[in-house]
Amino acid sequence: MSIVYLNGKYLPVEEARVSVLDRGFTFADAIYEVIPVYGGHIFRLQEHLDRLNNCLNEILIDNPFSDECWQDIFTEVLKRNQTGSDRSLYVQVSRGVSEREHLDDSDLTPTVFVMSRPVISKDYSDGVSAITHDDIRWKYCHIKATALLPSVLLKQRARQANGAIEAILIKNGYVTEGASSNVFVVRDGVAITPEKDGSVLPGVTRDLMVELLRWKGLSCEETSITETQLKAADEIWLTSSTLGVVAVVELNGAAVADGKPGKLWHKAEELYQAFKIDPSILS
Repeated sequence: MSIVYLNGKYLPVEEARVSVLDRGFTFADAIYEVIPVYGGHIFRLQEHLDRLNNCLNEILIDNPFSDECWQDIFTEVLKRNQTGSDRSLYVQVSRGVSEREHLDDSDLTPTVFVMSRPVISKDYSDGVSAITHDDIRWKYCHIKATALLPSVLLKQRARQANGAIEAILIKNGYVTEGASSNVFVVRDGVAITPEKDGSVLPGVTRDLMVELLRWKGLSCEETSITETQLKAADEIWLTSSTLGVVAVVELNGAAVADGKPGKLWHKAEELYQAFKIDPSILS
């Protein structure tokens, strides 16, 4: 039975209850975070906590806990759900419970929810398929908000297109990111990913990949990518906390280059797996 944390209590998920007037339910007035846990080690904990705090600041919610308190909660949730497998932590903080009014003048207590689930391992070593799509989301994509209906629809459209796993989004002719991932392309041996200009989520795995590539002396640039450059890329990668780093070998039904994961992706994947085992390699 899964044990979750909800507003100061650890209890079975079946017993967890949130008011129907919680603003996370009525307005999606909430942010969330997903944190992988590999071999009992919480992956890039400080970076995830920093992003959590930044997102709370952006939507004007005071962080209810210190970093140390968050870590204690995560540790306890993991302890109570120990299965020996790799896991993920899901964290959600809403503004709290109020009458359904857009503005609420009362001093609300945030609703805090944390759960842990096993990571479902999938073999993407042969690469994956993706589509392109207009970026139909809101402007504040740097906030990890729970209002994910556009991303849900985009993922469904990708799946309907020959079982693709992701939609790579285009805005005004430029790549932003995937519906639930960040995007890299490789051209002439250089890995390129869009800069963090507010139109993309500052992905923790994205940032790690940039750091690992540069640490290894491989060329990596944070700059704009046109749709034309995407479709002519030598390699395309997706990164996220749940995917890691995967190669896109088919885009809109056409092969990317030779239709196989590229040489630089193999190096990136090797670096990523090495970091999962020993994060101190960047120390």
